[in-house]
Amino acid sequence: MAEERRCPRCGTPFDDGQEYCLECGQRLPASTGPVAFLGSIWRRRLGWYPGDWIWPTLLALLVAVGAGAVSALWLADRSSSANDTVVRTEAGPSTSTPTRTAPEPTTTTTTTPTTTRETPPPPPPPRKTLVAWPAGKRGWTIVLDSVPTTNGRAAAIAEARQALHVGMAQVGVLDSSRFSSLHPGYFVVFSGIYDDEAAAQSHIIEAHRHGFRGPYPRPITP
Repeated sequence: MAEERRCPRCGTPFDDGQEYCLECGQRLPASTGPVAFLGSIWRRRLGWYPGDWIWPTLLALLVAVGAGAVSALWLADRSSSANDTVVRTEAGPSTSTPTRTAPEPTTTTTTTPTTTRETPPPPPPPRKTLVAWPAGKRGWTIVLDSVPTTNGRAAAIAEARQALHVGMAQVGVLDSSRFSSLHPGYFVVFSGIYDDEAAAQSHIIEAHRHGFRGPYPRPITP
């Protein structure tokens, strides 16, 4: 079993590819290996990193695309062979004398035009946007990530938009220096506005299902 890695400042466990401690903000020792190397390139290019789960997901997608292409070629080849067989085995024109039948009397029917009412198209779905924490509200939320303020608010906004893209709800960014329950010096990417800890804890599994490896509940006190 691999040795659990901990923050050198506060001792909080952390995962491979994580740059900062989610508890105290200490910059963590660099990980080694191809996954960590690819993760560092991803961060330098895009400014955010969804997690190590992205690599096996991309590999599975490539395998599925390749299998689909091979299946399409195979089906196209079989369809072409079947068409050739039908053309070659088709019977020639019949030499029998056609039977004449008396034409049936035609009847004229009058149709009454019907008026149909057009149904208006449904309204477009609401656009997903970031939310702001309600002014003066005391409650709980799920912390998805903490970005040091030295990295700039844009990096935290980019991670919050990615969380919206993968399906998280009520996503926003908090300036931790404005809340007494948070460590100052961070832009906190959060999801959900809950009245108690139990409600926030019940949505932790949803954050894990969307690829976040270290989400945790946190009280928010103005």
